Amino acid sequence: MTIESQVALDAQAPTPLYLQLEGVLKREIERGRWKPGEALPPEREMASLLGVSRITLRRALDLLEQQHILVRRQGSGTFLSKRIEQPLSNLTSFSEEMRARGLEPGSKLVYQDQGPADPQELFTLALSPGSQVVRIVRVRTAGAEPMAIERATVPAWALPNKLWPKGSLYATLEQAGLKPARALQRLRAVLAEPADAELLGVEVGSALLYTERIAYLEDGRPVEVTRSHYRGDLYEFVAELRRLP
Repeated sequence: MTIESQVALDAQAPTPLYLQLEGVLKREIERGRWKPGEALPPEREMASLLGVSRITLRRALDLLEQQHILVRRQGSGTFLSKRIEQPLSNLTSFSEEMRARGLEPGSKLVYQDQGPADPQELFTLALSPGSQVVRIVRVRTAGAEPMAIERATVPAWALPNKLWPKGSLYATLEQAGLKPARALQRLRAVLAEPADAELLGVEVGSALLYTERIAYLEDGRPVEVTRSHYRGDLYEFVAELRRLP
């Protein structure tokens, strides 16, 4: 194991070594040094290679474990967590979130079509009666592992010439000159129904995170509504809260 950032550790710096080391290890994880679920080298070996004490290393690993980046298993070692944290403050696509973590996003198409919008779609997407919408259902994967089921509905005018997404929906919209600027997102906990459980490879009744997102363009037009079911064992949403003055 070679860690390019180890030269950045400075015992004379005001920042404690364990905090510097936390940053070093986090950057290496983001660069894909280890894959989700992969074991890190034993602490003794890591400490020797990094030129730090085991106490310093352990404190850095403790911080990463508190952030759910690492998982320690007694008698087995330290592993890179499979859990994905998505900040609720950022409007990003699934593909962007996965690539930011060094994972390769993918999609398995379940269903897609174009047809007249139903009353709920007309209302949510602010469409006129008779307007057409594109409906796409996909299983989103990271490193070939099922992570979520996305059921997206987009106004047909936003995807001209059936420019239906093969990967990121937002990247496809941007190809059409449409960039979502903000979104309203709701989430709640649900249990996996048989059909969703089969698509995600989990047991019926497993914990899932259900989200509904409506994205808007800069001019205020709704351009997407997506209802998703995320695996509760692999995904969590994180929000930073600030107390009002």
